[in-house]
Order: sequence, then structure tokens, then C-alpha cells
Amino acid sequence: MLKGIDPILSPELLFTLRAMGHGDEIAIVDGNYPGLEHARRLIRLDGVPLIPVLEAIMSVLPIDDFVPEAIFRSTVKQDRDLLDPVHREIISSCARLAPGMAVVPLLGGDFYPRVRAAHTVVQTSEPRLYANVILRKGVIYP
Repeated sequence: MLKGIDPILSPELLFTLRAMGHGDEIAIVDGNYPGLEHARRLIRLDGVPLIPVLEAIMSVLPIDDFVPEAIFRSTVKQDRDLLDPVHREIISSCARLAPGMAVVPLLGGDFYPRVRAAHTVVQTSEPRLYANVILRKGVIYP
């Protein structure tokens, strides 16, 4: 345990977040997502739902402000604008932890390849469908 560090952030996850560079992306996915198949690197956080993982990661990870879009979410099938309750929670958490950054919906055809290209995939036990988000790492300014 460390002071000021959310205990959800396991040693492996902390190492990964620190090792990522500017522009690298991390995908946080639900329990139904084919994480093992899609991940270059997979970190499992069994027993933990998506929102606490998202918030723990965002508590230490700077979000990229060099690009217009740095936070992405999956969509319900091919409906870009439909918001399931989990999407509303993702948007709310991101608005609080990365003010001014939009959460961009990506259809499956765009979302899945982006997950496959991500630095790391974090698989949660979130039971809700389409509960997936990608964060692009930014910089810490001097």
C-alpha cells in the first residue's frame, strides 16, 4: 500500500502507467471484452468494475492535450449517439478528472483496432456491455 495511491492501482498497472510515453494509449475494457485476444499487454483486474478503475488510472495519468481527441468510448452496436448508463458514468468521471476533454464515441470498426494498437489493455470485471474506454497519455509540464 502507498499513501495517496488508489489501491486498485496494482504494482503491474503502476509500472505500466509509468512506462507509457506521451501519445501511448491504454484501453480499459469490460468483463466480456476479448482482452486476451486483442491485447499487446493485458492486465487483469478481476472483481473490479470499470468506473473505479477508470478513476484510479485518471488520478495519476495525464491526458494528452496536444490533440483534439484523447478519450474514447465504445458505442452500443452502430449507434454513435446512444448513451447507456455506463457511458454517462464514463463521461461524468472524465468531465470531473479531465475537465474540457470530450469523450469521443467510436464505432466497433474504429474502436477494436485502436484497442489492438493500445500500449496496454486493462480487463475489468464490469458486467455491463459496451463499457470500454481508451485514454491517450499526455505529458507532465515542468
